[in-house]
Amino acid sequence: MLSQIGLEADTISATFRARKCAKLELSGAPVAWIRRRRGINLLVKPKILLVCDSRENVEETLSQAVDSHQVVVVQNPMRALALLGRERFAAVYVTSEYLQEALEIGRLLQNEQILDGMADGVVLLDSENTIQWGNRRLCEWSGLESVEGMNFYTVLGSPEILGPDFCPFHTALATAQGTMSTLRGADNRYFHIHAAPVREVGSPPRHLIVTVRDVTGEMQQQQKLASIHQAGIELADLTPDELFQMTVSERIELLKVNILHHTKDLLNFHVVEIRLLDQKTNRLEPLLSEGMEPEAADREMYAQPQNNGVTGFVAATGKSYLCEDTTEDPLYLAGARDAKSSLTVPLVLHDEVIGTFNVESPEPRAFSESDLQFLEIFGRDVAMALNTLELLVAEKAGTAAESCEAIHSAVALPVDEILNEAVNVMERYIGHEPEVVQRLQHILRNARDIKQVIQNVGQKMAPAQAHPQALKIEERPALRGRRILVADADESVRSAAHALLERYGCVVETAHYGAEAIYMVRGVTDGGYDVLIADIRLPDMTGYEFMLKLQEIIDPVPLVLMTGFGHDPGHSIVKARQAGLQAVLYKPFRLDQLLTTVEQIIGGEGGRMKDEG
Repeated sequence: MLSQIGLEADTISATFRARKCAKLELSGAPVAWIRRRRGINLLVKPKILLVCDSRENVEETLSQAVDSHQVVVVQNPMRALALLGRERFAAVYVTSEYLQEALEIGRLLQNEQILDGMADGVVLLDSENTIQWGNRRLCEWSGLESVEGMNFYTVLGSPEILGPDFCPFHTALATAQGTMSTLRGADNRYFHIHAAPVREVGSPPRHLIVTVRDVTGEMQQQQKLASIHQAGIELADLTPDELFQMTVSERIELLKVNILHHTKDLLNFHVVEIRLLDQKTNRLEPLLSEGMEPEAADREMYAQPQNNGVTGFVAATGKSYLCEDTTEDPLYLAGARDAKSSLTVPLVLHDEVIGTFNVESPEPRAFSESDLQFLEIFGRDVAMALNTLELLVAEKAGTAAESCEAIHSAVALPVDEILNEAVNVMERYIGHEPEVVQRLQHILRNARDIKQVIQNVGQKMAPAQAHPQALKIEERPALRGRRILVADADESVRSAAHALLERYGCVVETAHYGAEAIYMVRGVTDGGYDVLIADIRLPDMTGYEFMLKLQEIIDPVPLVLMTGFGHDPGHSIVKARQAGLQAVLYKPFRLDQLLTTVEQIIGGEGGRMKDEG
């Protein structure tokens, strides 16, 4: 049985009605078209499209139309749909066995005009991946007038399937479930596809509705983000050998070169300025400047929201700033020559602003929100790289300092022993053997020089600028170069005196008992000690007795006595205070108390040898 379906029938979709077809009235005279070919007018028979098993089954039914029309027979509605997309037909006839399928396809595509206007591509595929119908978007992407009858992958330029499903169409037909995948074309375009099977009653699906979305922009943005992240990792990525061979300044220069390289090649920014925030002064110190005017690069700037340009505002607030037109922005201060727009982000580490990253362009509104996002991400990596470099520098400096301290602590007390022995021997020969005394004084000078050389080497190997802010030792200018003698029977006290005071540039020597300390004072030939620190109970005398003996040699006596809070049966502290004692340290004392007390004694200009007048 044959169902005759006119183009105006409700049971056929808008696709069957509207795709370049002309209406045919079978009961009346046939309709014809006149085509002009090579200047000759030819009468061409109108076409009738038959959807049936074979031509023989319907010729009798269409006997009236066969003579006056050209009959085209196809064996499935999908093929009919493809032909309707490319050719003109006066009418469409569908036999009953294909009627239900034709109605389903018609319903799927009944809003063809809507599908044609979609931003995504939409196609109807058969089991051979042949396009039976496609909307206008896919034609635009492929540059073809029509895609019907073509292989889907061929239309998209035989793209590479990136997954997750590497056979999405086969999977969708086999499982009767939707599936998706991503394709990459030869021109580096990316498409996301979703294939949904067309369900058929009583039989497995044979067709797919496939939506195609151009995700090139999204994929390129993801790739750029990944590249920025990788670039950030590589900024301060140095091997241990490279770190060992490079100086601090060389590593900083390498970091600056890497930052500039990635900023230009990856972000496509060619005018760059990076400043680091000095937490103490609030000043923004220039680290890197490329393309900025010299006066702008050298401009003194502070992290303040007013009168310090966009950079000062960003550093003060921790907020990124997009200046779309420099001529209209009240915050902008001239940077690059003829700059018309700028983008500035804070360098943030552990929620703390450590600097700013600024780029500029000669074009107004040259930067987008994506540029802002990219620069913020790269800025975080730059902050991490700066921190890593600082930590590596500090680690190397700390290691050097620890090595020097270890060497110094190992030799400090033994050198003191040499000094102690030398002054003890010298005491016996003073007034008797001038040559021996002279030799012993030479030994004393050499021993002291050894200690000074070790201390100087340590300072050179661990320069102050190598340390991060948190690890820098507080400057105590009054202590640097001052000579201090510590007298105590406890070796741990003598060792601690070296470790604590020499950290601030003091020259420390120690003695075990009072008489030895007196010999040390007498044996100094180049200016004497600036401060003497002694325990209140030395093995051979009290602190008060020690003070009285010192008063015979120097005046005034720059003495600090150390005592606990226990009972002082000899009342040494009271007597010493009455005799002019300048300071007392009560054990245990803090480092800052020791340093402050020593500074107070030094402020009194210490003591001078009496024989010096």
